[in-house]
Amino acid sequence: MPKQEPTHAPPHEPGREAVSPGRGRPQARPVHRDLRLAVDRASPVPLYFQLARQLEAAIEEGALAPGSLLGNEIELAARLGLSRPTVRQAIQSLVDKGLLVRRRGVGTQVVHSHVARPLELSSLYDDLLAAGRHPSTRVLANARGPAPAAVAAALGLPESCQVAVVHRLRLTHGEPMAYLCNYLPCDLLEPATGELETNGLYALMRHHGITLHSAEQTVGARAATAEESRLLAEPPGAALLTMQRTTYDDRGRAIEFGSHLYRASRYTFEFRLLVRA
Repeated sequence: MPKQEPTHAPPHEPGREAVSPGRGRPQARPVHRDLRLAVDRASPVPLYFQLARQLEAAIEEGALAPGSLLGNEIELAARLGLSRPTVRQAIQSLVDKGLLVRRRGVGTQVVHSHVARPLELSSLYDDLLAAGRHPSTRVLANARGPAPAAVAAALGLPESCQVAVVHRLRLTHGEPMAYLCNYLPCDLLEPATGELETNGLYALMRHHGITLHSAEQTVGARAATAEESRLLAEPPGAALLTMQRTTYDDRGRAIEFGSHLYRASRYTFEFRLLVRA
């Protein structure tokens, strides 16, 4: 059990104290001044856990943006009226989760949170939206073009047949998460750029009366090219997760082929494994 805190109330409202940006230290992106953190000393929940849970929520909701500085442990402890070991324990729990990083001479800084996505037939846009991650889309290309051989084979079309080609960059809180390339039969759907900027591709398909049924998917990894590194804000040659998916409607027709790249530093796929009888 964590060490009990002194019974004296912290400054201002008893048991509740706003955390403001640290002073006397250069800050590239200071903590938002409206952010308030509170601890309830009467609660059976350990104080370090209360603090860690609130900081994690602020990071996930975007109130603490990547790059924000929390200030050092002494500053946080003084503002909350907590002991330094309690604040250190809260911060360390988030460092272990990859949400915070300690930088010598700078302080404790928020890093980009990780996206864990279940492997099911859903779009990244819908998954991020459901998780409250505020997704946005930058459409890089949206036009007809000849289907590459692998795409034509996946969609059951003649080689070099014209298909709708869509290249997008998916972002959350303004940070790139994935580079998405999708190919669709032209007689099925040619989405407008405006639609793609405000909706996920699968939501658009459903809106146009297309019933998604199943998909075949392959997940892998490779190093990023120079252009991919630039688009995804990763170092040259950084590891990327790859995903290729062929989606079918309820009549068994191949309706979409996707070739997607995800930042391995920000993204994981989740599997559920069952024992074969």
